[in-house]
Amino acid sequence: MNRTRRNSGPGAEGPAANVLPPEAVQGAALNGKILLVEDEAGLVVTLGDRLRKEGYWVEAARDGRQGLDRALNDPFDLIILDLMLPQKSGIDVCRDLRQNGLAVPILMLTARSQTVDKVLGLKIGADDYVTKPFDMLELLARVEALLRRAPSTPASLGTVHQIGPIRVDLRRTQVWRDRQLVALSAREFQLLRYFIEHRGATLSRSELLEQVWGYGSTTGTRTVDVHVAGLRQKLESDPKQPRLILTVLGLGYKFAG
Repeated sequence: MNRTRRNSGPGAEGPAANVLPPEAVQGAALNGKILLVEDEAGLVVTLGDRLRKEGYWVEAARDGRQGLDRALNDPFDLIILDLMLPQKSGIDVCRDLRQNGLAVPILMLTARSQTVDKVLGLKIGADDYVTKPFDMLELLARVEALLRRAPSTPASLGTVHQIGPIRVDLRRTQVWRDRQLVALSAREFQLLRYFIEHRGATLSRSELLEQVWGYGSTTGTRTVDVHVAGLRQKLESDPKQPRLILTVLGLGYKFAG
């Protein structure tokens, strides 16, 4: 799956090349709707076919500008986003999606030489990454994990929560602070949602890993601390003296909003 830029040949140009035909997935058990933003035609076909066989509805965009437009105007459960794209880079697409308040999970496709871009992508809101050439089973496992943890709203829980200057809309997966839209990654939103659902309860790092990330308790818990710090930075008036997400020494965290 080495990257090969294709500028000519069947399917390389024109609108028909950008969307996998809906009839190709008719009869499939729809496990989720996925947007694949990738300009490598062979990978679009190979990965798209495999995802459809797994029961996903797959649509594709061949450049960053079109991918951003599709993501902002059509509902998707997951976006698979290549970093190296014509018209608009994957980094810029990811940043623009988060700045527009879209919390859909984003799985990045990166090359081994793109370590710096990979780190930057995670910092600006991507949820996970797979390095090319990747093992198809690994990618499918990551897709399943991201979709399993995607934001959902329990029927017993209100969809809009006002917590001081913070407004959280669970159905629209959007957060505002002082009437300004806050760009959260899908994982940050999932973590915030879990805190809201368990307001006032002390939550251990192991529980958060299992319920929000889907990892076993044997996995390192540092990732929880990093994401909590990110939420505090974006939501707290003074992140060094938090009033919403409190640390319970030796136990974990408590949402006091």
